[in-house]
Amino acid sequence: MEIVQIIGIAFVATFIVVLLRQYKPEYTIHISIIAGIIIFGLVVFKLSAIIELLQTLSNKLGVNAKFFAILIKITGIAYLSEFAVNICKDSGESAIAAKVELGSKILIVSMSIPILGALLDTMASILP
Repeated sequence: MEIVQIIGIAFVATFIVVLLRQYKPEYTIHISIIAGIIIFGLVVFKLSAIIELLQTLSNKLGVNAKFFAILIKITGIAYLSEFAVNICKDSGESAIAAKVELGSKILIVSMSIPILGALLDTMASILP
């Protein structure tokens, strides 16, 4: 069970951060980042299986491969930006976190334009 490993890493990192905060608070952000990278490394292998399954389903359903690629990229942007925002907030930089959040939202909307265009074309072809 990978969740036990993830929770264990989180608890150990939190314990180390609490201890270090008293003596060397400048090192706490490094511990948080390292713990986040380790946890991300544990789950990144699961992502490939999920993507493979979604590709199989999209091929069976006849979904355009271009749209599928866009959706995977949008999902990746959302997860990575959330990770970056949380790191920025943990280090006390909420202003930078807000800019990362805004930038990721703009990227997601701009990447979704082709999908929205295809949806509108489909709706226009259905309506008389």
